[in-house]
This record gives sequence, structure tokens and C-alpha cells, in this order.
Amino acid sequence: MRILLLNQAFYPDEVATSQYASDLAAALAADGHDVTALCSARGYDNPSRRFSGREVWNAVKIVRIEGTSFGKGAKWRRAADFASFLIACACRLPLLGRFDVIISLTTPPLVSTLGAIWKALFGGRLIYWIMDMNPDEAIAAGWLDPSSKAAILLRAFQDFSLRHSDIVVVLDTFMRERLIRNGTPADKVAVIPLWSQDNFVYYDAASRERFRRLNGWEDKFVVMYSGNHSPCHPLDTLLEAAHRLRYREDIVFAFIGGGSEYRKIQASVLGDERGNLVCLPYQPREGLAASLSAGDLQVVVMGNAFVGIISPSKVYNILAVGAPILYIGPAQSHVTELFGTLKHGRRLYSAEHSDVDMVVQHILNARERGISSPITDYTTPVRRDALLPRMVAVVTGDSSKSAEVDQATSLSGRSPGT
Repeated sequence: MRILLLNQAFYPDEVATSQYASDLAAALAADGHDVTALCSARGYDNPSRRFSGREVWNAVKIVRIEGTSFGKGAKWRRAADFASFLIACACRLPLLGRFDVIISLTTPPLVSTLGAIWKALFGGRLIYWIMDMNPDEAIAAGWLDPSSKAAILLRAFQDFSLRHSDIVVVLDTFMRERLIRNGTPADKVAVIPLWSQDNFVYYDAASRERFRRLNGWEDKFVVMYSGNHSPCHPLDTLLEAAHRLRYREDIVFAFIGGGSEYRKIQASVLGDERGNLVCLPYQPREGLAASLSAGDLQVVVMGNAFVGIISPSKVYNILAVGAPILYIGPAQSHVTELFGTLKHGRRLYSAEHSDVDMVVQHILNARERGISSPITDYTTPVRRDALLPRMVAVVTGDSSKSAEVDQATSLSGRSPGT
């Protein structure tokens, strides 16, 4: 079976969509399918980083295309980079021939439309793998007026992609319910959460100590936010808590990753007279076990307006290292739903946005509790070996294999396809 995967980011880029797209492509190739990935020749968060135009990796043929590299410093820059990638993608697609299956992700937002047009012209199946909902995300973030012509046009493109998709894969039940409310047939939508990177992410005591020594954290309690820094994950409450605890020399706040809001965090670090704020870049997958194990309290943030629009996938890798979690966000979300399915005794500290007092108290309570053995006996719904096979089954149309793991991938007790 010839399979095409469309996404701006792919191996060896470290951003989350690249990691999951690469996992799926490699698994399909390992099953004997002819897999091609069409992606960007530039790094997603760092456009100055360049990759070769063609490469074969784990039997996956990677075709990389050029585009502009204005970066994320302004909205027009990001829009220009997205547009140039889409234009280059549209020009390259006809040269690749026909495919039995096209898998389209959501980076950039309109790339699924190319997949839908290609299916309409040449047939095959379209799997629409939604990592985040757009233009919903742009509207919720205040980037786009919901009544503007741009928003209306983007909704039309989104509806076109949804109508022409054979299967729409979403990351949690909140996203699924949002699609169904907006008219997508329920039997078309499958819930498959993003898996933990079990082959790279696990609690590693020796690497933890090395990473902490490297950063001067030997005697510190490390509160860590690792992942995408964006308006969807507002960090103001956490930053204010860090400011209030600036005189606690035993507590450090580590921000690891990148994204459109990363510069704001870097500015806070420069203005930190006590030195309890640290910024580090995205860590390669091979280094995630070390960096995540080095945190004593891991932070997951969900913006109030973004439930059902995005899903905080970082929680799965945090579960893989067994760290306690500080969740800042609405009481009803995928994070709280997930923890409701796990065993009692999970260390989840929860607070609403702007409740800085509660966040500070949670951090102090966690610090007082100290470091205990990591919890690594988490249940199968978050594991790679439970979720990746189902994603492969959805792509290949293997309904018997898909049914075997439906129950394992339902985090709410509901079947993912109902």
C-alpha cells in the first residue's frame, strides 16, 4: 500500500507533531507499506536549521520542500511561512504520483485541504489526524475575528477537509464531542490519544543526576514546564508563582522547549534577579528521559478556552517518568478525565488559572513532601504499544486489529468510535 504523510514537521525535528508523525510513518513502513513523508526542509521552531531535500529513514522516503523562514516573531511572519510551505507542497504533490492513503496532520492548518483535494482528484483514503482544531484555536487565542472573512474562509476549508475524510482521528473525547456538535458524523471520528514515547522516555536515575549537575540543580527542588510555549498554555499563573517564591533558594523553575511564547519566558529569565528561572531549548528525544526525570514537579497547563481544541500531550511522557503533576487549567478537561481513569494515589495537584495562592501552596506542599519513588506502573491507555497499533490499524483499514485495541484507547470508558 502506498501511503503519503503530510505535515510541515517530520524527523529529525524535535517538535511533538514531528515525533508522532515519524513514529506512525516508521511503524507503517515496518509493516511493509511504501511510505512517503512530505515535509519542510527547515526546522519548525528554528527555521535556520536545514535538512536535506531527500532522505530514507527507517524505510520511510522523506521528501523535504523549501519555504520562507521568517519565524514566529510576528503573526504575518508565521502566516507567510505557512503559506509558502503550502504553495511548495501543492507544487510538489503532482510529482509524487497517486497514493492509496493520505494521512494529513494539522501543521500548517490548511495542509489537510491539500490532502482532501488530492483525494477528490485521484481517489484513495484520507485520514485526517487532528492535533489541534483550526480556525478554532486562532479564534480562541484572539488571533482571528470569528466574523472576519478569513475565519469564514478557514472554516470552509476545514469543513471541506472533514467532509472528504474517511476517518478523522482526534486526541481526546472533548475534541470528538466538539466535532460532532459541529456536524461531523459520529461514526467517522476516532479518539486515539498521543502515546508516551516509551522507547525514549522513562525514569532514569543516573541521567537525572547528570542533567541536574549540568544545570546546577543538585540541591534544588525543580518545578519544570517542558514542551510548547504558546497562548494555548498560558504560563502567567506559573510565572507569578515563581515570582512570589523568588526568595526560596531551594526551588528553581525550569522552562524547556520552544514556541511563540518562549521569548516571553526568556525575557522573564533575564529580569530574574534571584536566578530561580531557567530556560533551556527543546531536548532531542534521546535526551527526554534525562530532562524529564530531572524535574521534581512537572507542570501541565491548559487554557480555559482551549478544551476540545487542543490536547496537552505532554502529560503522557510525564506519566512515563512517574513524576507528580501540577495541573493549571479548567476543572473539566482531558487531563482531569485522564487522571480519573488511573489508579488512586496519583500525585496530581490542580489549580484554576489566576489562583496563584493555590499554585504556590501546591508547590510548597510538593516541596515539603520531597522526592519519593517514581510511579511507573501507569495503565495501558497511555502507552505507545497500546496506541500506535491502533493508529496503524486505522490507516490500513484493518478493522479487526482496530477492534482489539479500541477498549485500551478509550480513556473515558466510551468506545472511541461511538
